[in-house]
Amino acid sequence: MKLRHLFSPVHAVRDFIGFARTREKHEWWFLLASICIVLLIGWGFVHDSYFERVYRPNIIYVESWPANRTDAEIIAQQKIDQAKQDAANAEFERERAKRQAEWKKIDDKLKSWGI
Repeated sequence: MKLRHLFSPVHAVRDFIGFARTREKHEWWFLLASICIVLLIGWGFVHDSYFERVYRPNIIYVESWPANRTDAEIIAQQKIDQAKQDAANAEFERERAKRQAEWKKIDDKLKSWGI
């Protein structure tokens, strides 16, 4: 069988027209209503999927040091940097402990309700 015998746009249009002529008026209204509902649901998904993306570049600043620094200068800078790191770690741990206490309070309340 050749491909030209499988599908003919003219025959397809004639077949659709013949099918459409046998339809009642209320069937066309139901077709229109169903198409509108599908389009409305599709529009809802597309509309809901949009959100503004905030671009925040991850910038890493690197300090430039002279190659002829002494070991004492290096150690002094390391102590300064370590103090900053320790302060940042302590702040992080305080925030973590605070969040943990909040979640524990919620968990205890749920346990008291039997959940």
